[in-house]
Amino acid sequence: MTINPFFGRSPLPYELPVFAEIADEHYLPAFERGMAEQLAEVAAITATGAEPTFANTIEALERSGALLTRVSNVFFNIASADSTERIEAIEADISPRLAAHRDAIHLDPALFARVETLYERRDELDLDAEQARLLEQYHIRFVRAGARLDAAGQARLREINAELAAAATEFGQRNLAAANAATLILDSEAQLSGLSPTAVAAAAELAASLGHQGKWALSLQNVSNQPVLAQLADREVRQRVMAASLGRGFDGTGDNAALAARMAALRAERATLLGYRDHAAYAVADQTAKTVAAVEDMLARLVPPAVANAEREAAELTAAMRAEVGADAEMRSWDWQFWSEKVRAERFSVDAEALRPYFELERVLFDGVFFAAEQVYGITLRERKDLIGYHPEVRVFEVFDVDGAPLGLFLGDFFTRPSKRGGAWMNELVSQSALLRQRPVVVNNLNIVKPPESEPALLTWDNVRTLFHEFGHALHGLFSNVRYPFFAGTEVPRDFVEFPSQVNEMWMSHPAVLPNYARHVETGAPMPAELVERMAAAERFGEGFRTVEYLAAALLDWAWHRIAADAPADAEAFEHQALRAAGIALAAIPPRYRTGYFAHIFAGGYAAGYYSYIWSEVLDADTVEWFADGAAPIRDKGETFRRELLSRGGSVDPLTAFAAFRGRAPEVGPLLVRRGLTA
Repeated sequence: MTINPFFGRSPLPYELPVFAEIADEHYLPAFERGMAEQLAEVAAITATGAEPTFANTIEALERSGALLTRVSNVFFNIASADSTERIEAIEADISPRLAAHRDAIHLDPALFARVETLYERRDELDLDAEQARLLEQYHIRFVRAGARLDAAGQARLREINAELAAAATEFGQRNLAAANAATLILDSEAQLSGLSPTAVAAAAELAASLGHQGKWALSLQNVSNQPVLAQLADREVRQRVMAASLGRGFDGTGDNAALAARMAALRAERATLLGYRDHAAYAVADQTAKTVAAVEDMLARLVPPAVANAEREAAELTAAMRAEVGADAEMRSWDWQFWSEKVRAERFSVDAEALRPYFELERVLFDGVFFAAEQVYGITLRERKDLIGYHPEVRVFEVFDVDGAPLGLFLGDFFTRPSKRGGAWMNELVSQSALLRQRPVVVNNLNIVKPPESEPALLTWDNVRTLFHEFGHALHGLFSNVRYPFFAGTEVPRDFVEFPSQVNEMWMSHPAVLPNYARHVETGAPMPAELVERMAAAERFGEGFRTVEYLAAALLDWAWHRIAADAPADAEAFEHQALRAAGIALAAIPPRYRTGYFAHIFAGGYAAGYYSYIWSEVLDADTVEWFADGAAPIRDKGETFRRELLSRGGSVDPLTAFAAFRGRAPEVGPLLVRRGLTA
């Protein structure tokens, strides 16, 4: 075997992993050596005869595990973005072992004794603000990980953590397999009526790649309401798409629903073991929300007006449907997006499909996303074709600060493929840290449908939003300016992490940005001003649907994590009851994610945290109002936002960081106006 490329720091710029040299056989040895090295480093901390100090305990912990961090950052991005059977096997093997490794550190009594001693003496240690917060956060992490449990409690905790880690991996792998298995194969091009010629050609290419030459294939994204439902004219095909979408994880494609119920029960048991009523209480205790009541009060306030908005929209869409197809027609879930698009096009003269030629990927990326970042923050990006990503489609960009100084690397992986899980996300391959002398390397993954060879990638308006959103996460990582890796970039509470990315969405429609990228792919002509105005008006249409779809998923997540340690016997029945109890069970608007494919909470880190999107949107809407108030130039505001919030990562309390630029605590009013939830 060649020398394992993970065993040393990468020689490439910014320590970009040497992907050209990384092979599947390198991962497991790197994980195993990495865990062994970190345990040896921890043993050295506890074996010293010296009294605990911040440097020999907390900073030593921050320096530990470098190899394990390198391989973990690369591997888990690959497992999400370009998985194979071999990668899945390694993931299934290593995930419970990593959980056990973390427990070995957090449940080490000698190590915790040193952390606790320092915490109790914290006022005597002459620490600066970042050091004091780091010590406090380490102490919280150890306590929440079970450091104060007795031997029997810790033994059970280790069992639970190992089982949950294995189950989360299994859920994610089943979810990808179920999505691929649910790909709809169609026999006739006529069944795709309503789709653009490019989309039809892409469907033919996908079918051929799956072994169905001469047919057409529609793949599923990891949401309930598939975007293609807005264009498909054939109602029977729409029904088949929706059935395939909603059925994932509940049947022979992998019973993820039963696995989810088991995971929820295990999380509840763990929470009880750690002194909390349920997992929701445990999860929210170290978030900005702090309490179950705070989350439930917010959600309860939003549900009634959101449902009322959706019911008004349903009546309008049903009337339009009946006028065209018959007085007895009933609006179903597979009809909503199709008729919504028709009504939107008629009312605002905006056809979503006709907008796509104005949103070509290259122009949106360079003249939209990157241009906005330059206008607001002064940074520039230059593609580095000499640097290689982990897949041929991955592109590498070097990022330069306002003064031309190198800042980090940005990797873009934009297209969907069978080996990539659904959705969109940001990962860090290298986290910024002054202590470790590292600068950031961040990745954005999206699932844009890849066009046929030699044709441009034309985006939907939602694709454009996702590009801006995920780049907001990337900026959070790129602008990180902290000493300790514990606080780098997006290492902030889960209900705060979406805030900067949601703020970045504002630039997609800003009058100084939109005209720069919204140009016709063939003529280069800018989108007509009157079309921009109609599009802005049309964007507000359907807010009831979008809010209900989201709230249903957030409340479903919350319900799963308010249960006791007994798993519901029937996950699907539990789901229906939970939505009815929350007052948001609208048959025509399924939750954005159902239990069987709710990867955010059963394969990701959002358990009892999906509420965070709208919790963060309170801060987002308030911040957008601040950016637009005209009190200072946008460039000055961008510098303030970067300095006071984006650069601080988790090194300061998030709401303190918010108040530092806003001048006050966040207010909910701007969100209610944006979502149409005011009286």
